[in-house]
Amino acid sequence: MISLRELTLGDAPAVQRIYGDASVRYLPRLAMTAQNAASWLADHAVERHATTRTLYCFGIDHANDLVGVIRLRPDRTSAALSYIIRHDAWGHGYATKAVGLVLNFASSTLGLASVDAKHHPDNHASGRVLIKSGFTCTGRSGGAVMYIRHFASCDSMS
Repeated sequence: MISLRELTLGDAPAVQRIYGDASVRYLPRLAMTAQNAASWLADHAVERHATTRTLYCFGIDHANDLVGVIRLRPDRTSAALSYIIRHDAWGHGYATKAVGLVLNFASSTLGLASVDAKHHPDNHASGRVLIKSGFTCTGRSGGAVMYIRHFASCDSMS
């Protein structure tokens, strides 16, 4: 069973492992150092306490082991979704379960109409996670495969 939780400054070693070489292969960034991870978490701690949040960043926890990070960046009625799973935790369905939890949060708590996501064209596993989570592929843009997930509104159900 997985759960989502707010990250803390004490998560720096786990975040550094999550953003390791294998996991960032398809991202436009390098693996995190210990200093990068601590700074990254400090920046997110400031956002967590903002009056109007522009970023929700959750740790993906499995049996008290931080196996990934999932982020939601809301903008009015939609949001951008991203996630990363620690290399040694791939293939266990953690990303799919975490995406489902965040989609529920986006729809029911934030009241969003849709969520967008994208992945590198060679990262087929990420595409499978999005499709399993109800996203629709909308094409390619800027070297990425783009997806959207719409939520049913009360107006569209009448």
